[in-house]
This record gives sequence, structure tokens and C-alpha cells, in this order.
Amino acid sequence: MGDVLAGFQTVWEFDTDSVLIRFERGIRIPKLLQVLGERRIPYEALTAVELAPGKKGTVVLRMVPRRGADPLMDAADGQLKDGNDPYRLVLPAERETLAAYYADELRSALGPAATVPCERHMVAAPSAPLSFKAYDGKASFDGSTVSFRWFWTGASSRKWKAGDQSFPVTELADVEWRSPELFNGYLRLVPRTAGCGGPEQPGEADQDPAAVVFGVGYGLVHESLPLAACVLEAIRATEPPADPSPAGLVPAALSSEARPAPADIADRIRHLGALHDSGLLTDDEFSAKKAQLLAEL
Repeated sequence: MGDVLAGFQTVWEFDTDSVLIRFERGIRIPKLLQVLGERRIPYEALTAVELAPGKKGTVVLRMVPRRGADPLMDAADGQLKDGNDPYRLVLPAERETLAAYYADELRSALGPAATVPCERHMVAAPSAPLSFKAYDGKASFDGSTVSFRWFWTGASSRKWKAGDQSFPVTELADVEWRSPELFNGYLRLVPRTAGCGGPEQPGEADQDPAAVVFGVGYGLVHESLPLAACVLEAIRATEPPADPSPAGLVPAALSSEARPAPADIADRIRHLGALHDSGLLTDDEFSAKKAQLLAEL
């Protein structure tokens, strides 16, 4: 598009494949937006574009990110107030026609996968290292390990007994963020496994050594949410890529680099035949897979 659309507090700069969002600085600008500074949003990271009346003679143009595209919005999980939403552009009401034009242009740039959740992040999270003070401890992230250092004035006796905590992102499955602007806000780390019986059900955050709790003046949105997003981005980066082949069509042993024995090939062809007879494989798929197996002999 190559255009610039300036609103209150925010400027959108359109490129051929993305929009650069720049946030102004000043005492009236929400601190989260100041911390973010600017963000580049690929058009393929969007699922919808909305235009609606705003407050006090304004209109609001908003891009809606796809689930899984932006670690910041995934971590926020719908808890951000309008003023902290980095995807909103507020314009004077007299510019509604112009806003409608750009809304249509953005919608035309959405791809066929716009309604499908993303398998990878497309928008960058704030960069490590990051840290903030919670009510019961200090949370920090250096890019590979999350650390909790307890405060004697706020941490529960259970956390004191457990001691300061360190969590490599390779051992984490997720991160939960409950806004400090809500009751009982916290940041909790979810381990991949916990003991022999699988993940345990976490208790209250003030008793959980894998969580820090917020409070008045602690764990503020512009401090805790960027860290949560950065950790989430790192966790997703450690996950293995999804298998593009349809599950169950071919036994996993086909991926082995070792040359299979003829008996194994015969068993697999019989298995494919059973799948074909049950209707799970088309004639073409069965023929292609059978030829692939025979070529391994």
C-alpha cells in the first residue's frame, strides 16, 4: 500500500506485506504501548479487520490477529483494556471514510488461512532480558531461563521452603498471565511434566513456587505482560514442528533411515491395503504409497 495513517497515539505505516505500528511517547500514552515502541504485523498474521464508532467523536479501526500469531496477544488472552490494545487505531470521526477505505484494503490482503490458528508466531515479542517486581518476588527472564527470587516480606512460607526457582524454557509447556488489573493477578509457569503421574493441578498462585502474584503497584501490565510474551515465544520455539503428513496413513517406522526388511515392507503394504479397504485412503493415495514402499526394497 505504501501509505501512512496517523491516529491518536498511534501511526500505521503500510507496506506490501505488512503494517508497521508505531506508538507515540508522552505522559498520556499507555505505558505498555511506550514499552512496545513499534511492532511489524504481517498481513498473514491477521484474521479480520473491524471498524466501529469510538468515544467522543472518534472511530476505531482495529486489526484482529490470528490465534497463535502474536505471543503478546496470546499471553494477554483477551484481558487488555482498550487503551492497551496495540491493534487499535483511533481516528477523528470525520475521517471515517478514510478509515473504511483502509479497512477494505486490509481485508483484501488477508490470505485464505486467515481463520486458521497459526502454527508459529509471526509477530515478535519484546526481547529478553526482562524482569519485574511482583508482590512476593522478582521475576526475570534471560532468554533461556525464567527465575523467581522471593521477597521475605511477601512470599508465602511454602515458597520460602521451596527456595528461589529457575525454569529452563525447554522444561515449560506454557505460561499463564492474569492481569494485575483483575482480582488475584499472577504469572504462572506450566511445566511440561510434573512427577510420574503427569502435570499436577496447580493450587493458589501465592502457594505455587512456579508462580508470582501481583498486587497494587506490583506486576504492572507494561512490565509483566512483555515478560510473559517473551517466555511464551521462547517456549513455542522449542516445540518440534508439526508433522505435515496425515496422521495414521503411514506407520511411523517409514521415517527410519535404515533400509527395511522385505517382510516389513509386506506388512506395511497389507496395512495400507486395510486402510484403503476401510476408505481412509483413496485409490491414488494407496497406489502412491505402495509404490513408495516397493521402491525401498
